[in-house]
Amino acid sequence: MTTRFYHQTTAAILAAVAILHAARIVFGWEAVIGGWAAPMWPSWAAFVVSAFLAWAGFRLGGRWPRRRRGARIWTGNR
Repeated sequence: MTTRFYHQTTAAILAAVAILHAARIVFGWEAVIGGWAAPMWPSWAAFVVSAFLAWAGFRLGGRWPRRRRGARIWTGNR
């Protein structure tokens, strides 16, 4: 298994998790675990975390090109 494949696969799974949490927030779905109704705020936190990790995974996996950061420094000898 290559690193690129691992990053892209993990990012796709986390993107699906983020989409499901967003759907729960938008549609107001209830999550009941052993008779306890989970509040909505953990879905907000899980959405933010899983969306960020999916973005980072796609970026590390080569899905999006990296931007160069910082200014170029002219050294005078090219």
